[in-house]
Amino acid sequence: MFARICQVASLLSLSLTLSMLGGSYYAFRFVTSEQFKARVMNEVLDNVQGLMPKMLDNTIPDMTGNTIPEYVPNSEWKLMK
Repeated sequence: MFARICQVASLLSLSLTLSMLGGSYYAFRFVTSEQFKARVMNEVLDNVQGLMPKMLDNTIPDMTGNTIPEYVPNSEWKLMK
């Protein structure tokens, strides 16, 4: 009787291991496929494009100043020389 229980447990363990290996192989093939990459890129671009107009409206100023500040000599520098 004990031998029969061990055989059943062994078969269950084997089937569990084979199903995990098969599922892992399928998941690896799915994640590395070009279709998955395209699907993820489309999803990311859709989300980013939806956020961009809102972000750009809040952060772009109406008017800006000079790009490079003007050099103003400091009178204290002359004393250091």
